[in-house]
Amino acid sequence: MCKCLHACRSIIALALAGCLIAATPAPEVQFTDVTQGVGIAFQHENSATSNKYLIETMGGGVALLDYDNDGRLDIFFTNGAKIGDPMPSGKMPDKSDRKFWNRLYHQNADGTFTDVTEKAGLTGAQQNYYAMGVAVGDYDNDGFEDIYVTGYGGNTLYHNNGNGTFTDVTKTAGVAAGGWSASAGFFDYDNDGKLDIFVTRYLDWSFKTNRYCGEQKPGYRAYCHPDNYDGVTNILYHNNGDGTFTDVSQKAGIANPSGKGLGVTFADYDGDGFTDVFVANDSVQCFLYHNNGNGTFREVGLLAGVGYNEDGKAFAGMGADFSDFDNDGRPDVVVTDLSNERYMLFRNNGDGTFRDVTNASGVGAATLAFSGWSTHLFDFDNDGWKDIFVAQGHVMDTIQLTSPNLKYMQPPLLLRNEGGHFKRVILGPAFQTEWAGRGAAFGDIDNDGDIDVVMSNVGQKATVLRNDGGNRNNWLGITTIGKKSNRDGIGSRVKVVSPSGLTQYFTVNTAVGYQSASDKRLIVGLGADSTAKLVEIRWPSGIVQRLENVKAGQMLKVTEAVP
Repeated sequence: MCKCLHACRSIIALALAGCLIAATPAPEVQFTDVTQGVGIAFQHENSATSNKYLIETMGGGVALLDYDNDGRLDIFFTNGAKIGDPMPSGKMPDKSDRKFWNRLYHQNADGTFTDVTEKAGLTGAQQNYYAMGVAVGDYDNDGFEDIYVTGYGGNTLYHNNGNGTFTDVTKTAGVAAGGWSASAGFFDYDNDGKLDIFVTRYLDWSFKTNRYCGEQKPGYRAYCHPDNYDGVTNILYHNNGDGTFTDVSQKAGIANPSGKGLGVTFADYDGDGFTDVFVANDSVQCFLYHNNGNGTFREVGLLAGVGYNEDGKAFAGMGADFSDFDNDGRPDVVVTDLSNERYMLFRNNGDGTFRDVTNASGVGAATLAFSGWSTHLFDFDNDGWKDIFVAQGHVMDTIQLTSPNLKYMQPPLLLRNEGGHFKRVILGPAFQTEWAGRGAAFGDIDNDGDIDVVMSNVGQKATVLRNDGGNRNNWLGITTIGKKSNRDGIGSRVKVVSPSGLTQYFTVNTAVGYQSASDKRLIVGLGADSTAKLVEIRWPSGIVQRLENVKAGQMLKVTEAVP
């Protein structure tokens, strides 16, 4: 009887603890692979060769955006290009063949998709670049989302004409970059109401300098480690407001040649009203650029505690997200990396520093065997706590020859947030199916109140994962429309208070993960609450707007209230 009483007390104690850390019990949620059913037939073509050119394994990105403002999310994929085996001297990748085109899929009223790439003018066939990433933002505040494509050889800015077509304005805008660009993102670093562009660049690599790496026997040649090549500077383009941009990288203090940038994401981590930048670097120190508020940045990654792991070692940073996982009002940082390194989770201490909570949070144990790329903190079951999704796959397709315990293709990972501690969950066959995952974008594709996922897999078909059941808890969608601020409201800080007492914090940001762009709309999980007691928006302009007793189950459009 004593044992029984003790067990009962333990169960009660655990139950009470669960009430304290979770808004409601986890509903039954499944992610269903609906790729074929909705008509997405995209195949990423990486043009793999026996020469193991490094660019072959590093793409590609995906974006979720509503390019025609019909209220339904569309999907854009970046694609590779034809490269020789070996590549002839002086030649560049060739995208003229249709199978190497980037792709835009328009969502129809019935939830299926139609390939409209050629009609929209987004094939990329005219640019002999090997496409990598994509960023989305309305840079000219005309109400239509524009697209910026990064790649090896150069980048392309497509202006949305508002009639279903896009125009390549790269040359006029002055944002071609060069070298090897990876991720990019739109943000307003000087709060002037116009979106600027931050571009990460990876390595000083070329076909000519490609080295032989791996064992000297047939089938064992491998993609080289980034240590074999020098880093290059990232780029910051300032929006001049007349359709052109100015490269202010040196002036702004972000032109650090020691970086090997792959992922980038944005948030105001210290609450001073200016957006800061986190850059995931591969096997060198990660960068945290603190926005000084005067057009310049100071790199504080080492001092802030996010440059290295808790052992003082660099890691293969690839994807990143800058979001508040513990609902304390301060943006935290999650970074993906390679197998045997553990994905990193840095908790914001609120004093300008971060603490490595990778192991304490459960993220370390859950990720040791995996290699991660695009990632995002989002609330898949709408219980009020942001969970972690990761698109996974090793960088080396020969890894099993040298490390039989590791795999090139890996299933995606979902970690459920149980009040600040994470636990792996397998919600359907999709999380037991292996892909060579790279890019991933997140958004409510079917407008049912929960967040879905689209993955781009290198050299493979893409994957659309529909969230089934995440909307069994209550939810609130929020779309920000700036007036004095940029029209997308990117950089806005949103606080949502529930009647039950849970408070959540968000940053409006499309640049999350790796080489990808997500829906700008927020989906806020409210658990059992049928209303949000308070929605508070702090716009980049400094205007603070409050809405009270907002009914759940709606997509709320909030226009900045300019005095």
